[in-house]
Amino acid sequence: MKWYELTISTTEQAIEMITNFLHEMDADGVSIEESGTLNKQRDTSLGQWYETPLNDIPEGQAIIKGYFPEATDMAALEANVRPRIDQLREFGIDAGDYLISTVIVDEEDWATAWKQYFKPIQVSPRLTIKPTWEEYHPAPGEEIIELDPGMAFGTGTHPTTALCLRTLESVIRGGEEIIDVGTGSGILAIGAVRLGAKRVLALDLDPVAVSSATENVKLNKLESTIQVQLSDLLGVVQTSAASGSAASIINVTLPVDLVVANILAEIILLFVDDVYAALKPGGIYIASGIFKNKEDVVEEGLQKSGFIVTDRQRDQDWIAFVARKPQ
Repeated sequence: MKWYELTISTTEQAIEMITNFLHEMDADGVSIEESGTLNKQRDTSLGQWYETPLNDIPEGQAIIKGYFPEATDMAALEANVRPRIDQLREFGIDAGDYLISTVIVDEEDWATAWKQYFKPIQVSPRLTIKPTWEEYHPAPGEEIIELDPGMAFGTGTHPTTALCLRTLESVIRGGEEIIDVGTGSGILAIGAVRLGAKRVLALDLDPVAVSSATENVKLNKLESTIQVQLSDLLGVVQTSAASGSAASIINVTLPVDLVVANILAEIILLFVDDVYAALKPGGIYIASGIFKNKEDVVEEGLQKSGFIVTDRQRDQDWIAFVARKPQ
């Protein structure tokens, strides 16, 4: 089978939004290649090592490739994606002087080649992410997240994902009921249970993400503790609360102990009040996916809704806030 390979050369800052655009346009797969030069600052504090080969991508730049069936109208698709990339500047995201190109490729050229670069990686003192096709023997006390992202969603190597997992490790004490908004591959939900959470409701607007997360929950044998639901932000939670029979629809009891959202700052600001309402007094909100130029506006939004910012973690240019609802 042949596929269209749509290549977008852009900035690392724009990766998450452009990747999301391609998924919304029904890409069957998305691959991302960032700079592989020796000058790139990498976190090796937990013994990580990087197999991505050196390349000629300039620092701060990235190449995103989306794969579409041969019958796709690529001219219409490109006409759709260009204005959306241009609009990113309105949200403080610089996509640079991006370039778009399209070629036809054979399926075997892309469907599995990316897997050679996804190796087990320790993202926190207790958590290690292991792709399903790799052998790995954990050390005593090391918790494993089995993952097959299906070329679509987070593998834990992106700063925001690793940042969220480390932040979860710092706040989970055991027995919490948690909502994961924008679950993607389900990696944060799985990590939360591995760290001691009692139950997690994992939500995503994208049906492909829901499918990916559901499969990864099964891989980790956590179907009894993690429920994956299609939902626009906290929509399914609000529906359950309004019906008065939340227990029959979702697996957590409202209000919950913790909400985590690894999404863009602009989206986080849209539903801060909803998160506040979904949390117990004393409950914790971890808001991540925030680029450094949005730090102040997100902090202001959290405080305006009544949250007390108790901590913030950083990885490269990304920030995760830890905010608490007052008792």
